[in-house]
Amino acid sequence: MMTQTTTPAGVRMPAMLKFNLRDAGTLIGLLIIVVTFSFLSPVFFTLPNLLNILQQSSINALIALGMTLVIISGGIDLSVGPSAALSAVLGATLMVSGVPVPLAILATLGVGALCGLFSGTLIAYAGLQPFIVTLGGLSLFRAIALIYTGGNPIFGIPPSFRSLVNSTLFGVPMPIVVVAVIALLLWTVMNKTPLGEYILAIGGNEEAARVAGVPVKRTKVTVYIFSGLLASLASLILIGRLGAAEPTIGNLWELDAIAAAAIGGASLMGGKGSIFGTLIGVIILGALRNGLTLLNIQAFYQLLATGLIIIIAMLIDRATRGK
Repeated sequence: MMTQTTTPAGVRMPAMLKFNLRDAGTLIGLLIIVVTFSFLSPVFFTLPNLLNILQQSSINALIALGMTLVIISGGIDLSVGPSAALSAVLGATLMVSGVPVPLAILATLGVGALCGLFSGTLIAYAGLQPFIVTLGGLSLFRAIALIYTGGNPIFGIPPSFRSLVNSTLFGVPMPIVVVAVIALLLWTVMNKTPLGEYILAIGGNEEAARVAGVPVKRTKVTVYIFSGLLASLASLILIGRLGAAEPTIGNLWELDAIAAAAIGGASLMGGKGSIFGTLIGVIILGALRNGLTLLNIQAFYQLLATGLIIIIAMLIDRATRGK
């Protein structure tokens, strides 16, 4: 269960609500990147470009938030990209065939949730390793999407759906609003509900959690359902922006999501991570790529910079562990 800390006033509070040195370090890293690129490019620190960074990062944010729950529980989900692709093509098919948009959206989310249920059930109840199960899901879900579409994109996404995805709320693009709402919901789950305590407990010590009465199997299935659900939500945003659904979308989404979670302080050993930290990790990756693009830096140097940041984040995690 979540550890407790006694304040000077004698009030007990969850450890996750304390000041997190790792989150502070991640935030400082983001500030350094923003300040550096602001000096190097006059365009970088402008409101349109900052909104563009957040909007471009929205898909990775949704995937990474779901991945964070899985990682905290001690698992991994390599199938998020293909499950997003499968959700996208099936949802697009329904929209194009005339199914009302709200129903098509629910069906798309349902497909993602079923993909997560499939993986979570094999991991929790069949005792298979998360890496192997989700690696198999990566191939399985991608193959189904390709077979279903014949490898061809699906065009004709309804204008009403595209208008919704590309709309704004008080000047803020809708994808950013969606990410903010989802992040708030997940923060509440992790910090205010028994489910959040269960996820942390399982990632910290699964056997001890089981002895303490934590519903380990049900909790594991739940986090993978969350991951698949958010992957399908990300796919809806993408097809709304592109106006088409391709069975090849989501390629390497899982790697970006894992990178964002790791940069944000999530431990791949489980039992550690935060919603806030993951969001900062997502923005760091988005700001880095945007800044390097503005400076006309070639793509493979951007990949190099991303790899270095991930390694540095792991070194910082090791240095601050236990503090």
